[in-house]
Amino acid sequence: MSTTVDGIRVVTPAGEIDHHTGDTLRQALDASSTPRPRVVVDLHQVTFIDSSGINIFIAAHRTLGEADGWLRLAAPRESVMRTLNIVGVDTLIDCRETLHQALSN
Repeated sequence: MSTTVDGIRVVTPAGEIDHHTGDTLRQALDASSTPRPRVVVDLHQVTFIDSSGINIFIAAHRTLGEADGWLRLAAPRESVMRTLNIVGVDTLIDCRETLHQALSN
């Protein structure tokens, strides 16, 4: 579910992000032992996200920011991006069209 590319953790969930799968994602986003953590979530395999998934991203964004790091979301499908737009996550968390863009400064 996660790899590292140039010091950036890349988390790649698949399927649905909801209250059933949230704990796994939350653990994958935990970078508490990393100084200045940088995390990209590659959403290209995600087909659905509910409010618990949104809350996980918001909490991770806050936690990573407090550690002088960042969170970016990459390559969401149209339906997932629509959800992120509706709830305003795209104005809070940097969302990029591709993984390559998310890994670039």
